[in-house]
Amino acid sequence: MGLALTKKVEIRETRLHTILTYNGDAKSLDKASRENKLKIGRFKFSQCGNCQEGCAFMQVYAVHDAAVVSHSPIGCYANVSERYLGMANVAALRGKDSFSHHSICTNIQEADTIYGGVNKLRHSVEEAYKRYNPKVIYITTSCASGIVGDDVQAVAEEMSDELGIPVFAVECEGFKSRIWSTGFDAAFNGILQTAVKPPKKKQSDLVNIFNFSGVDSFTPLLKTIGLRPNYLVESRSVDEISQMSEAACTATICETLATFVGDRLEKLYGIPQVIAPAPYGIQWTDRWLREVASFTGKQSIVEAAIRSEHERIEAELNQLREFFAGKKVYIFSGASYAHNMASVCHDLGLEVIGITTYHHDQSYDTKEINTVKFLTETIGNVPNYTICNKQPYQVIKFLSKLDPDFLIVRHPALTVLGYKLGIPSIMEGDSNKCVGYNGIIELGQRIKKILKTKKLYENIASHVEFPYTDWWLNDTTDAFHFVGGV
Repeated sequence: MGLALTKKVEIRETRLHTILTYNGDAKSLDKASRENKLKIGRFKFSQCGNCQEGCAFMQVYAVHDAAVVSHSPIGCYANVSERYLGMANVAALRGKDSFSHHSICTNIQEADTIYGGVNKLRHSVEEAYKRYNPKVIYITTSCASGIVGDDVQAVAEEMSDELGIPVFAVECEGFKSRIWSTGFDAAFNGILQTAVKPPKKKQSDLVNIFNFSGVDSFTPLLKTIGLRPNYLVESRSVDEISQMSEAACTATICETLATFVGDRLEKLYGIPQVIAPAPYGIQWTDRWLREVASFTGKQSIVEAAIRSEHERIEAELNQLREFFAGKKVYIFSGASYAHNMASVCHDLGLEVIGITTYHHDQSYDTKEINTVKFLTETIGNVPNYTICNKQPYQVIKFLSKLDPDFLIVRHPALTVLGYKLGIPSIMEGDSNKCVGYNGIIELGQRIKKILKTKKLYENIASHVEFPYTDWWLNDTTDAFHFVGGV
């Protein structure tokens, strides 16, 4: 309401004061973040990393009847087969029609870096239109197209007029931001400007859920108070996405993913955001349901629904808590999702001895949201809280020092690292299995099973040799030795 969307999104380093490195505890992180005191950090040595182009591509590619033109070298486009398989799986899990491949790469080569690639880009957009008959075309940029200086915005506007459908340039060159989550913002900015329309009517029982892939866990949770989810945006059509402006409220499984789009939906169409931690663990699910109920007129039934759910899982939850007494867990994930996992583990009676996140937004587009504050209010201080952008050489130091009983990670390669250290590990991914009251029990049962395989992990670890020197593996060497300031 009064908000003007722009073609480009301000990067998270400047908009949210995002950082990539930290070593301390959760309460100190929260305190320093409130004053924007922390610096982004620069790694003098890096083993790996992510790129905002990948995050942007994965979101716009998830739109069912859109097409994507990646204006990049073929290497930047290499993970498209993984995205296709992932989207096909999401469609199947959520009862949708099969998901078809619908993207093209301009395959920038050496000659294009000299003479420019706009003609190749125009041809690729035309080809995408012919092959896929899309309702919208998104052009994702790359470091190569940005360095060459191709005017992708001008091509997008020109092709929109020529083809008669929206063509939008999602500007997500990797070198512009060291925070890969900036790509989510760039993608949602494009989706808001091409697929979302003013509401024809308000649907009082519809709740926007910004999500990744995985099982449909929000339908049974919301059904307890007579509501239904509008999953966004994976495997959804342009028409379905257009209805997000008709929802009663907006929620997300991960503030890192969607506070940008949630904030814009509220300002453009008056759709309130759920200012509560995501529904992971008993306390957070209770709080989340009450907040959703307040926006949907379900206050009169939500307390009875919560009591009923508590009673339903009580016996099994108590058994799990008894089994987990004295057990320690370490969590390695994206910032907000790591806090989600910590909330579930706390309600299972586990001790969260450490958390490592990939980055940290010191503020959010919606100022009332603060997931570190939610975390410390719920489980108390986490004494070992670190931030590093997926650097295995650092993770080995964190885990060896604390010796957890098991490890929860969000991304698969880090699970393998747990195996090599002899630590039973769970790769949670984007499965959504931990959501709500059912999710608490489900995660507890999985952890219980994996703890019984400790001997297997110890056998694996006994045959592993890491490529690090004794100097680095020594306890006295600082895990942040190669990290500098801004």
